[in-house]
Amino acid sequence: MHRLPGRVLFGAAYYHEYQPVPRLEQDLDLMAEARFSVIRVGESVWSTWEPDDGVFDLDWLQPVLDGAHRRGIHVILGTPTYAVPPWLARIHPEINAERRTGQPMGWGVRQEIDYTHPAFLFHAERVIRRIVARYADHPAVIGYQVDNEPGNEIFHNRGVFQRFVDHLRRTYGSVEEINERWGLTYWSHRLSTWADLWTPDANGQPQYDLAWRRFQAGLTTDFIGWQADIVREYARDDQFVTTCISYERPGIKDDDLTRRLDITAGNPYYRMQDGLALPDTGQDEQGWTTSGTWSLYATADRMYASRQEPFLVTETNAQAIGGPWVNEPAYDGQWRQAAWALVSRGAAMIEYWHWHTLHFGAETYWGGVLPHSLEPGRVYDQVAALGAEFERAGELVAGLIPDADVAMVWSADTKWALEGHPMLHDERGEPDRRSYRAVFDAFSRGAFDAGLQSRVLHPSQLFAEDPAAFAARHPLLIAAGLLVAGDDELRWLAAYAAAGGHLLLGIRTGYGDEEARARREVKPAFLTEAAGVSYDEFSTLRRPLGVVAPEGSPLALPGDAVATRWADGLRPAGAEILAAYEHPHFGRWPAVTTHAHGEGRVTYVGTVPSPGLAAALLRWCAPATGDRWRAAADSQTVTGATAADGTRLRFLHNWSWLPSTFELPAAARDVLTDDELAAGTALTLGPWDVRVLAELP
Repeated sequence: MHRLPGRVLFGAAYYHEYQPVPRLEQDLDLMAEARFSVIRVGESVWSTWEPDDGVFDLDWLQPVLDGAHRRGIHVILGTPTYAVPPWLARIHPEINAERRTGQPMGWGVRQEIDYTHPAFLFHAERVIRRIVARYADHPAVIGYQVDNEPGNEIFHNRGVFQRFVDHLRRTYGSVEEINERWGLTYWSHRLSTWADLWTPDANGQPQYDLAWRRFQAGLTTDFIGWQADIVREYARDDQFVTTCISYERPGIKDDDLTRRLDITAGNPYYRMQDGLALPDTGQDEQGWTTSGTWSLYATADRMYASRQEPFLVTETNAQAIGGPWVNEPAYDGQWRQAAWALVSRGAAMIEYWHWHTLHFGAETYWGGVLPHSLEPGRVYDQVAALGAEFERAGELVAGLIPDADVAMVWSADTKWALEGHPMLHDERGEPDRRSYRAVFDAFSRGAFDAGLQSRVLHPSQLFAEDPAAFAARHPLLIAAGLLVAGDDELRWLAAYAAAGGHLLLGIRTGYGDEEARARREVKPAFLTEAAGVSYDEFSTLRRPLGVVAPEGSPLALPGDAVATRWADGLRPAGAEILAAYEHPHFGRWPAVTTHAHGEGRVTYVGTVPSPGLAAALLRWCAPATGDRWRAAADSQTVTGATAADGTRLRFLHNWSWLPSTFELPAAARDVLTDDELAAGTALTLGPWDVRVLAELP
């Protein structure tokens, strides 16, 4: 990770150019009083930087940077390439992105450009070089954000399609190879020449879809890497280069993308108010904003996973986030709760969107730290109190390595494959384009509800490791819904279990190959012997099925443990049955099995588990660590991390209006008050409260 200055960076995106009245000094003074240490500037206003073709106005930002520097506030400078000026759209209309071939999406929002087009790249490079050259030596600038939330569109422009054909020629070599790999005999799609390849608009071939999505993500990676390389020509050695990632964008593969950068940065938005309450009985839809305390932690774990190191939060909730029909500013205490939760999972910066609530534009009601009146109020006071806490905690809590009780493999390829050809249906019987997320999230939430902390890994990170070494560090690994996987990757999973790991498999893992083709092998392919179970029949479920633990099963199932959405017809071949369906037809098959394999174990879950079933499974699977730092109430979370100096930190949260208590299992120092607390001390956590503790030797 790039070395960042001092404590957790804390601040907001700041657009003085959006203010309806001049108030730079007043704004910066308020920021300093709130203990801000960073602002982000400049990435949204290309038409201000370059009001006409080749006419540049670069000096307007100087007072902002100077004023910030005088107050000890660092600056992240953005390149403005995601929002093109109208003059560029007028003289080069061909750069407009097409969502369907030959149909430009039009103008009036942002990210409407095909960023592979030479005309766009020429103008983008010119403005990037002018801005960065002008301000690279300014002492306030600590880093650069290139572009903003890239990958928003899937480009169907003719030039992009031709690049796609060239990419396929390089990847597959011949039309005969692609005919074989994609199975294009089906419905008479065999190619006789590369010119036969059809455009993607009406495509129904799964292998084409997956190749198209992989290619689109590669375009984003190349575009961001291209910008980063330009910026590095001017950047100082002590300045970093990043971009801010919205993880639900369709055109990104974040592990590839961040490999071209110095540090990960992203935008975790979340539902506030009762969306953060525990216990959580809801199962709200997850999207670019998340709902549920579990999903806030899951988002942080996805951000850590991009580079397997601490990350920056470039945008998160200051007030209500979204359209004017969704206004849920936080309850008192929730800002500090969410921020400390993100820090506990590796965030080295917390930056709000944004400083002041805008008076115009599409995000008029996306609330900032200051309201429309621009007068500091409750939000400012809550944020300022948090700033003081970060200042008090200092370097100890910056760039933490979060604990991990369970590892989870995340597959962008599988996500894309199942968006195009979902395996699950929604409540209306329509295809659920979030099928992979539904399976992955079921286990992610189950781990959270079981009081476990997760480490997410991409296949590029997981399968490059020695399975025995990985098993020694991560004794529990979840591979659920992993439809797209190569032979060697599936063999790696079996070797992990043989080396002593506990492998928890879910539906569709081992069903498809690296092209998302259905495998010929008995399922789960290459894992049947290790799992002691196989299947060749499966069914979607219109309604949940009850499950029971047969006599002798070690599972303790709660009343809300049910099977949802899917059932594999599992045939045990040596595996022990942990849970069975309560149904006259599906009861012939087990819902969950487990089997010893080598030095380890494979547990197979043949359904999408409800939160209750998933939590029960994870409690049983979790290795006994002897760690006594576990939640003492259902409104609490307890997470751990290791500081750069080796200090063990614990974060105690109470996500409720009702106070709760926690008895310390070991002596600790309260990082925010410096009080030393003896083992056995009963700490009271108030409504929406958080305590940050450093274990004492």
